[in-house]
Amino acid sequence: MTREIIATAAACIAVSVLNQSLHAASFADDLAFLKRHVELIVLSDPNGSAKVAVSPAWQGRVITSTAGGDAGRSFGWINRELIASGKLQPHINAFGGEDRFWMGPEGGQFSIFFAKGAKFELENWFTPAPIDTLPFAVTSRSSAAVSFRSAFTLTNYSGTRLDVVVDREVRLLDAAAAWERLGVRPPTDVAIVAFESHNSITNAGSRPWTKDTGLLSIWILGMFTPSPGTTIVVPIQAGPESELGAKVTSDYFGMVPPERLAVKDDVIYFSGDGKFRSKIGISPRRSKGVLGSYDADSCVLTIVQFSQPAGLTDYVNSLWKLQDDPYGGDAANSYNDGPPTPGARPLGPFYELESSSPAAALAPGKSLSHVHRTIHLGGPVPALDAVARATLGVSIAEIEAAVKPR
Repeated sequence: MTREIIATAAACIAVSVLNQSLHAASFADDLAFLKRHVELIVLSDPNGSAKVAVSPAWQGRVITSTAGGDAGRSFGWINRELIASGKLQPHINAFGGEDRFWMGPEGGQFSIFFAKGAKFELENWFTPAPIDTLPFAVTSRSSAAVSFRSAFTLTNYSGTRLDVVVDREVRLLDAAAAWERLGVRPPTDVAIVAFESHNSITNAGSRPWTKDTGLLSIWILGMFTPSPGTTIVVPIQAGPESELGAKVTSDYFGMVPPERLAVKDDVIYFSGDGKFRSKIGISPRRSKGVLGSYDADSCVLTIVQFSQPAGLTDYVNSLWKLQDDPYGGDAANSYNDGPPTPGARPLGPFYELESSSPAAALAPGKSLSHVHRTIHLGGPVPALDAVARATLGVSIAEIEAAVKPR
């Protein structure tokens, strides 16, 4: 074991003890609160250690999960204030959740969040109800999986009508399957929970979806509790920008300060402290189909893996402007919440790990699918270090040293 890992492990244990109040909510606490306000379906492994809470009313989203049974830590960020109020907000209802179904594009001439002719400003931005407030119907369920369906119509910024059917399944993976996905030999001292959503959209209309009139994409977002010690890690394909394009898009909400974003040849580091509103995007030419985060305050490593079809580079562009390249968008994103203006309240705060499907150029009756997998691991730093190296290509010590927000 290296000196750096030993030091990191000792610091992590000390900080975790001192900051237990940061993550006081257990899975049982969150479950009891949620059940007072919304219907839940709880998936569980046979011994009750790994559990996932799913809500049909909120588009079949995974709200939270645990690797330690009812008494274990609840991993998802939950907006208790909004949920308890019982009031719907006009622009977005950020209830929280680790895996929520959304669709793109958000901005541009084919946006589904802005009405035709509206300026691309926050006051004109509205999340479509089918992916914000309307329920998905349960079509089947078992102890470890639940399936949903929804049918609706969207009209984009250019006035194109899009009839959509969504099919979605959330699956809890057993530990053996999770370790196989990670490509790491299972240690004996790491708690793990893993789940994945299988999502598909079908063109339910009579006309093909074309690039000229606007395409849709599947967009999955996971919301997590921030901490001063949380760093987001995105491995990227190394190579010259002349061949692969920019390593990262970081100007969604203005440029990210250098102490919050570190850009290396083959990896991006980004602060997940929930104190500065910012967002990064990784193009399909750079993305490796994986991203993650490490919370040094609680010794929790989160890995997100997603399907990314080889050779496809048309991804919808969600920048808030009319675009020269509406299909030059991102395959992966991460968002760090914070006040939108000085002195204003943040939406959460939270941070997000996100993935998208390619743009869906579909003939009538045809479908496009996207898989998004979330794995949480908690345990000794040496064991987490082995997983970080295998999946993200970097060590825990490198992650902790990468960004230091002021």
